Amino acid sequence: MSFGSWPAWKKGIASALLLLVAIDIALVVVLWQIGQNGPQAMRARQGRLTEQAKLLRADVARGERIRASLPEAGKECDAFYSHAFFGSTTGYSRIESDLNSISQGAGVQTSGLQFKQKAVKGRGVTEVDVQTKVTADYPSLIRFINGLERSQDFFLLDGVELHSGNGGMVDLDLQLHTYFRT
Repeated sequence: MSFGSWPAWKKGIASALLLLVAIDIALVVVLWQIGQNGPQAMRARQGRLTEQAKLLRADVARGERIRASLPEAGKECDAFYSHAFFGSTTGYSRIESDLNSISQGAGVQTSGLQFKQKAVKGRGVTEVDVQTKVTADYPSLIRFINGLERSQDFFLLDGVELHSGNGGMVDLDLQLHTYFRT
């Protein structure tokens, strides 16, 4: 009996069975390949996930340390604000006094001290631009700038403009700024 002489319904069933057998064979091949690569791939993925979990735990721990240190950081900011910034009532005389003591210690002459004030909205401070002229030899100028950096008061050096000097002396125009508490 040949397949060609079968009735149509038998041919349909036989074709469906052949198709199911082919699908089963394909699935067996795919599962066999997955089974061969599976444990290695799964171990590699597990290793990546374990490493990622360690990194995430470290990030969480770092965040918790930061959160715990916020009150102390706030206290340090408040202390810096109250000690480093001048009060607005005595600020100008303190700037002048501090610059005079730094210049005397460095052996430089300052002149033409000028101030310009700008309000900083929403920060509780007023920015004060300070300009002055400094005349000295080079080593004294270096001592003066170091004195500004080491001052207990807060100064930011914005600019230095060099002018030719005479007799080994150098003239500088200094632009710096500081802040007053308001």
